[in-house]
Amino acid sequence: MKRWMYMLTAVLAIVALGGCDKVNNKEVPLYMVNLDLGTYAMWNTYGVAGVGDYRIFDRAKNIPANFPYNMNSFTGYGGVLLIMALDSSTGSYTPQAYDAACPVENRPEVTVGVDASNFEAVCPMCKSRYNVLTGMGGPISGIAYTNKYGLRPYKARPTDNGGYIISSR
Repeated sequence: MKRWMYMLTAVLAIVALGGCDKVNNKEVPLYMVNLDLGTYAMWNTYGVAGVGDYRIFDRAKNIPANFPYNMNSFTGYGGVLLIMALDSSTGSYTPQAYDAACPVENRPEVTVGVDASNFEAVCPMCKSRYNVLTGMGGPISGIAYTNKYGLRPYKARPTDNGGYIISSR
């Protein structure tokens, strides 16, 4: 009986410690996101096409400058980073969306950019790097890696009209 208790305690400790390796992708507050790129024309103009192709949307900063934002357009806490990346659940490349605010800095005005040489998202302040091409916005280096902070993901849902709707729901 005593041996069984030791085994059970060891198993529970391993399970509990295993949960500590999870990435926290909810450090940035959840704000409403709704970007309607649902038609072929909108997607062809403002969407992302090839692997690594990316775009930032930020209604408050009017980025992109010619995007037709309306009263139903919302771009999250720090804007939306849209990138053509690997969907780990399907194994195919699809549009992926993240809040552009750095979770370490956790301020809407401090947003990540994309390093075009390797398609990693990089914070200009803390220099943390995130894998947005194949790693679901997980941290690669910097304080984000140490604290296990990832970028907040959003949903990119295909429409019947040849585009995508980006949303927080």
